[in-house]
Amino acid sequence: MNEVEVLEISKDAVFVLLKVVTPILMVALIIGLAIGIFQALTQIQEMTLAFVPKIIGVFICILIMIPFMVSQMRIFTEGLYDKIIGSG
Repeated sequence: MNEVEVLEISKDAVFVLLKVVTPILMVALIIGLAIGIFQALTQIQEMTLAFVPKIIGVFICILIMIPFMVSQMRIFTEGLYDKIIGSG
């Protein structure tokens, strides 16, 4: 395995990571933004008001996105195994 193959695998791994994590981060961002606007409008500065809904939203998003995450990781892993078998 040469440097080009290692860089290609690393690039693919980062791309898969971004595809898997982006929906969860977007949900957390949108919920945080909505709660931040609500807190600014009502002047309620309670820390748990921002923390608990984000945790619940991220948990629900993870439950919904599990099939997509697993399929992306499976595709990446199968491709990685094919590259390992092909170079051996």
